[in-house]
Amino acid sequence: MDRLLLRPDEAAELLGVGRSKIYALLASGEVPSVRVGHSVRVPLQALRQWVVSRSKGSGPTGGDVDEVGR
Repeated sequence: MDRLLLRPDEAAELLGVGRSKIYALLASGEVPSVRVGHSVRVPLQALRQWVVSRSKGSGPTGGDVDEVGR
């Protein structure tokens, strides 16, 4: 079964950005997140949708993001 929630460092790795950048994106609310107790988690599906919404010019979906998180 695929995991539904990622730790910020896992989301950063998938996006190819550093630790500071992912935390800045999370703090600004640009990248969607949820809190589980005191922990911050990034929903995998929301991360995929976020990438698609920011992709440009690769067809109707903005590119293939099926590999994000796999």
